[in-house]
Amino acid sequence: MTARQASDNPRGLHAVTIGAAWLAVARRILADGIVSQYDSLAVREISLVTLTVEHPDPDDEIIARHSDLERLAWMHANFTDRSRVAALGGADSYATRLFDYEHSGRDQVAWVIDRLRRDPASRSAAITTFQPRTDTAYIPCVSLLDFWLPGGAVELVTYAHSIDFGAKGYGNLVELASLQHRVADELGVPARRLVMIVKSAHVYETEREYVLGVLADEHGAGSRRLSR
Repeated sequence: MTARQASDNPRGLHAVTIGAAWLAVARRILADGIVSQYDSLAVREISLVTLTVEHPDPDDEIIARHSDLERLAWMHANFTDRSRVAALGGADSYATRLFDYEHSGRDQVAWVIDRLRRDPASRSAAITTFQPRTDTAYIPCVSLLDFWLPGGAVELVTYAHSIDFGAKGYGNLVELASLQHRVADELGVPARRLVMIVKSAHVYETEREYVLGVLADEHGAGSRRLSR
């Protein structure tokens, strides 16, 4: 399958939890992904993925079992620490982009909460992490976060140009779910679906054996549960 053919076949994936969502995308990438490159590194990739998570609890059992704690901590710091991110060439963190946009003092998350509190029917409580006046070499992977309240619960729809579902995707899911719950708690309503639209969902070849091991372990655990 060529890259053009892959782009012509959007994929919709559903999962109950963020851990199951991580593995569902990773499994599909390893099964159907084309060989490509990202930042000059070899990847397997599928394109135009819409991932829907029905119950996005950031305290996820699958992720707790299989994630790299240092990578989780790195992603958590990215979403909570306003220091520049050395690993990204000194780019602004997600925390800066969300809570101090362009270092202007603009708290976008507070704005979302206020907008939905004043108008629960709003369809435009959408914010961006992209700072086009300063983002050059680094463009944030998750650039759009769109919150709304269908049925009285907070749902979050996000867009990402690319997500690494080997080493970092589970961290993105944890932090996005945490942010969604933060908004829901402030509004006093439940959190429901989390939707990610991802242009390039990929696994680096260097992470392939790790992902295969996680998938095999979870498959074995599922079989053991069924046999009891």
